Amino acid sequence: MRKVTTVLGDIDSSSLGFTYVHEHLYAVPPANQKDRDLELSSYDNSLYELQQFKSVGGETLVEASTIDYGRNPVALKKMAEVTGVNVIATTGFNKNMYYPQWVAERTTEEIAEYMIRDIEVGIDGTSIRAGQIKTGGSYNVVHPLEIKVTHACAITHKKTGVPLWCHTEAGTMAHEILDIFEEHEIPMNHICVGHLDRNLDEEYLLSLAQRGIFIQFDGPGKVKYYPDSMRVAMLKSLKDHGYIKQILISGDMGRASYLKGYGGGPGFEFIKTKFIPRLLRN
Repeated sequence: MRKVTTVLGDIDSSSLGFTYVHEHLYAVPPANQKDRDLELSSYDNSLYELQQFKSVGGETLVEASTIDYGRNPVALKKMAEVTGVNVIATTGFNKNMYYPQWVAERTTEEIAEYMIRDIEVGIDGTSIRAGQIKTGGSYNVVHPLEIKVTHACAITHKKTGVPLWCHTEAGTMAHEILDIFEEHEIPMNHICVGHLDRNLDEEYLLSLAQRGIFIQFDGPGKVKYYPDSMRVAMLKSLKDHGYIKQILISGDMGRASYLKGYGGGPGFEFIKTKFIPRLLRN
C-alpha cells in the first residue's frame, strides 16, 4: 500500500477516506496581490471550516498553499490534531506573480533541493513534511520562471515520488506544463491538473484526459464562472468517454467569502451535501 505524507506523519493511502484534493486553510498571498479576500489568516475561522468538513464525513484534505502563498505548517498541524482530519501540506509554487526574488536567483537544482527538503526533512525548520508538489502557469502563457520551477518540480518528484499538482490560470496552458513533465519521463498518472472547470471546452478536456492525467474540477458552487449544470454535463461527458477514474473533485474555496468560518459561503460542506447528490441524480 502506498504511503501518503500528512502533517502528522505518514499514513497508508487506504486510510484517506473521503477526500478534498485542493483546498486552502491558511494562506497569506504576497502584498502584490491586492485582492485580500484571498487571505485566510484566522486560525479559529479556518479551524471552524475544517470542523464543518469533518462533520459531513470528510477525512482527508489537501491544503494547497505554497512557498509563495503564505503557507503555515504549524497551524495546519494544530488543526489536524484538533479535528482528526488528515491534512496534507504542499511544497512548490503557485505562479510567477507571487514568486519571491530568490526563485530568479537560484538554479533549478537549488530550487529542487529546497522542495526535497520540505518533503524529506520538514517545512521552514519544522519536522512537518509536505505531501504534494505544486507548480503552475499564468493566463495563456507559461512564464520563463514558471518553466524553471516546473523543471525543478519534476526533479523533486523523481527524487521523492510525491504527487504533482498543476495550477492553471482559467484552465489554460495545461498541455504546455505537461510537456515539461514529459521531458522528464514522468508518468502522466502521477499528475493532477486543476481549475479545469474554468475552461469547459470538451475537446480540450478530453485531449488532456487522453494523456492519462487526473482532471480536477474545483469550482462547484462558483456560479460566477459557470453554473453547476455545465460542470455536471462535462463530468458526464468525461465519464461517458471512459475517464471516470481520472476525475477528482474539490472546491478550492480559497477566499474568505467562500468559507462559512469567515462569514461567507458555500463552505466546505457544499460538495458533499449538495454537489455530489446532484451528480448522482444525473
